[in-house]
Amino acid sequence: MTLLSVRNLSTHYPGGRGTVRAVDDVSLNIERGETVALVGESGCGKSSLGKSLMRLVEPTAGTVEFQGRNVTAMPGRELRSLRRSIQMIFQDPFASLNPRQTIRAILTAPLKVHGIGDARRRRDIVESIIVQVGLPADALDRYPHEFSGGQRQRIGIARALILQPELVVCDEPVSALDLSIQAQILNLLVEMKKRLSLSYLFVSHDLSVVRYFSDRVLVMYLGKIVESAPTDELWADPKHPYTRALLAAVPDPTRRKQAAPITGDLPSPHDPPSGCRFHTRCPLATDLCRQQAPESRLLGPAHAVACHHTN
Repeated sequence: MTLLSVRNLSTHYPGGRGTVRAVDDVSLNIERGETVALVGESGCGKSSLGKSLMRLVEPTAGTVEFQGRNVTAMPGRELRSLRRSIQMIFQDPFASLNPRQTIRAILTAPLKVHGIGDARRRRDIVESIIVQVGLPADALDRYPHEFSGGQRQRIGIARALILQPELVVCDEPVSALDLSIQAQILNLLVEMKKRLSLSYLFVSHDLSVVRYFSDRVLVMYLGKIVESAPTDELWADPKHPYTRALLAAVPDPTRRKQAAPITGDLPSPHDPPSGCRFHTRCPLATDLCRQQAPESRLLGPAHAVACHHTN
């Protein structure tokens, strides 16, 4: 069953040097209980897409539907109600927590905003969720600066899950953490998904993390989705030259296809290249690529790619 449906979504930012086309005509679905990873280089529009789904930034065009409800057309009060069902875990756990509030106050705030329970019920919920994310109950009366990065991210996860959402957007949730702590946080996210029947949109640039964590992968380049496939299929048989280049940087003795690492810099989103946006860095580029943007087409039941040179 489809939980979230996105159609032709664009998010553009006006600026002094021109319009930044952060997200450009993106369509995707997330099924109930599914973990979908969104991968690509820094600056490709991943975080803008994640925030647009929740209208933390306003989309320029397109539609977002959650359980059949049009998120992009919702008035403020209805949108606030919807955010009980869609929550976000942010990249920097220190910047996303109010340093002047105790953990108890931080976790109680969403319950108050949405009118959940009386004071005693809210206290019970807060004390339960902090234990579920692996922190002691006495952590509630301390402040964010008293915790390590991994502990702060556990608090961020607790805040996102305390409203019992159905979809959680994870915006690079482990990229600011040490490798050993990353594994702990990923294991916690997996455990909480099973316990609470969650769906995730997992934004990351680390493909080794994505392979462990996701059911399906969307590859994004300069504001567009260039390939989407089930995780195992993408690793076994990547179709888009950009996907192959990304995977070439990840050690994997089981991968059949090898490619040279990607070269050159990501073009400016102020003035993206004509035709296929990847043609300035692609070893397969032809005049067709420079002149005409490829349409996304299905190569299998669940494998789509936007490239002129795939069969």
